[in-house]
Amino acid sequence: MSRLAVITPSYAPDFELCADLHRSVLRHSPESVRHHIIVPARDLELFGQLAGPRTVLHDEADFLPGSVRSLPGTKYRVNLRQPFPPLRGWILQQIIKLAAASRAEEDVVVMVDSDIEFIRPFSAETFRRDGVVRFYRNPGFIDDRLPRHVKWHQAARTLLGLPAAPPPYHDYVSSLLAWDPALVRQLLERVEASTGRRWADVTGAQLHFSEWTLYGVFVDQLAAESSRSFASDDALCHAYWDETPLDATTARAFVAGAKDDDVAVMISAKSRTPLDAKRAAFGVTEQS
Repeated sequence: MSRLAVITPSYAPDFELCADLHRSVLRHSPESVRHHIIVPARDLELFGQLAGPRTVLHDEADFLPGSVRSLPGTKYRVNLRQPFPPLRGWILQQIIKLAAASRAEEDVVVMVDSDIEFIRPFSAETFRRDGVVRFYRNPGFIDDRLPRHVKWHQAARTLLGLPAAPPPYHDYVSSLLAWDPALVRQLLERVEASTGRRWADVTGAQLHFSEWTLYGVFVDQLAAESSRSFASDDALCHAYWDETPLDATTARAFVAGAKDDDVAVMISAKSRTPLDAKRAAFGVTEQS
């Protein structure tokens, strides 16, 4: 039987969102599934409220190089081996995700942020078939209309030692993604071999970087062909990326719009949708 873990980096401002996510993980997944929540040391006590037999809390420092230090009076950290540019929060979180996934002992890890909730049952079999982990890929979706995504692809190809290629590119970015830990380990080995540097140092030095894109380009271009046999352009997650807040009515309508095969819904934290509106909307789904 395949084994699955859910991994979520979080922090104090997202505690309530993460608590709702955690409850949905416990409700909709088998007893064997563990939810790994990774937070700064200062937030461990707060997140201790989520402690339980299926909860594993981690200090984020355990997934960062020992050379990473906080810059006093700022929200940034610096890698003493690569002082510039400073490590921004988003890049730091991507390093944490890659490190956590690479250390996982399970067959598949599902990477989710705090602003997602599961709405239907899921298991390892949802994301793994015939020994192959589900690979999200939306063919040819990325072109010059999405300049930031184009930069992510260019950075990924450089890190992996691949020749430059013009768009369009496939899209590998979603709010709910399954990774194969063995492939993540191969990916990080490839980055180190092609750059001659520690993977966390070289990824942390990037100004434009996406861990999802790096994994996707690696699987598509360098991994064994069999690793792409369970590819799909269905993310299994109904996602709201807009930064315009939803109210109780529009949040309820959005959640109700999830497809029958969606196992999760994401309402971006950047939308600043009121927590009460989200909870009311998800509550309708939970009771249906």
